[in-house]
Amino acid sequence: METNPARPGYHHGDLRAALVLAALEMLEAGEPFSLRALARRAGVSTAAPYRHFADREELESALAVHGLRELLSDLTSGGPAPTSAADVGELAVGYVRFALRRPALFRLMFGQACDDQDDARVRAAGALHDHLEAVMAGVFPASDPAVLATAGWSLAHGLAFLHLDGKLSRADPAAVDARVRAAFAAVLPPVTPPAVPPSAPPVVRPVPPPGIEGP
Repeated sequence: METNPARPGYHHGDLRAALVLAALEMLEAGEPFSLRALARRAGVSTAAPYRHFADREELESALAVHGLRELLSDLTSGGPAPTSAADVGELAVGYVRFALRRPALFRLMFGQACDDQDDARVRAAGALHDHLEAVMAGVFPASDPAVLATAGWSLAHGLAFLHLDGKLSRADPAAVDARVRAAFAAVLPPVTPPAVPPSAPPVVRPVPPPGIEGP
């Protein structure tokens, strides 16, 4: 059986995580990978990856889960919860930035048919949609948050691929951000502040004539 010296930084017990990270490196570098090539990259025996992934499809699904979780982490870190339409636009900016920073991973995350038998992948995708729906519910309480979440995700996703595929220029990152913000500002409904009930008029008691006591 072929073996390889352990890769620096690898520790017994976290082989699955090490394999996913090694596969991610290969994916983003544009290197074609197989489980055998991955074993060489990770510095483990050629049989070791098969203890965690039955085939390349399972490995790619694990990469998709990793990417979905990383994307959600990017969208939920670095500030308070969105409270305005402009804040929602900034979420979209973060989404597109992720796609342009991780192009190969982003394509893999969304380039495969949905597999509702893959619990980890279903949960990861569901967590992302649930976050978007919660944001829409908080910012646009008078609208249908599920519909807005789907619409917002679709717009951000479309903008990401238009830039990835060269239909929109990605040469200037600041221009990309501005384009995404403008697109969301053009389609999001205005945020209506909650109605303030009118204050009741002050009660004016009649002043009794002199010599007559009031009640």
